[in-house]
Amino acid sequence: MTPEPARSAAQRKKDTLHRLEHDVDTWVATAGPDGGTPYLVPLSFVWDGSTLLIATPAESPTGRNLVATGVARLGIGPTRDVVIVEGTARAVTPEDLPEEDAEVFAGKTGFDPRRLATPYLYFSITPQRVQAWREANELRGRELMRDGEWLPAD
Repeated sequence: MTPEPARSAAQRKKDTLHRLEHDVDTWVATAGPDGGTPYLVPLSFVWDGSTLLIATPAESPTGRNLVATGVARLGIGPTRDVVIVEGTARAVTPEDLPEEDAEVFAGKTGFDPRRLATPYLYFSITPQRVQAWREANELRGRELMRDGEWLPAD
């Protein structure tokens, strides 16, 4: 199977923003402060144009790791059209999350942690690095954001 021609940086950014706005699920990778074993879980997310919002039990390995380190890596999309986001995470309690944000999260993901007995935390993840590629012909130029700033497109 011959891969499609490599997309321009502008097209990749456009496609990445579309995926962030329309996808619902992501793989979230975290590790403890000692740099121990990475932990990977699928979670739902909402993109507000500058941050991703996820929710996980406060006492889960992901919740504990995010509180301890404030660092996450997310994989969005299939392996042949992936977006990788490396970001800083800030914990937000359900009580401190604006009602509108909680409603948007519940509406988009179909999941409302506020309704559960298990204590959850929301995490606002601010991208610091974003990469996107489909096939090997897009590995070069896959970095779209560095140090929290979108790189100039073509």
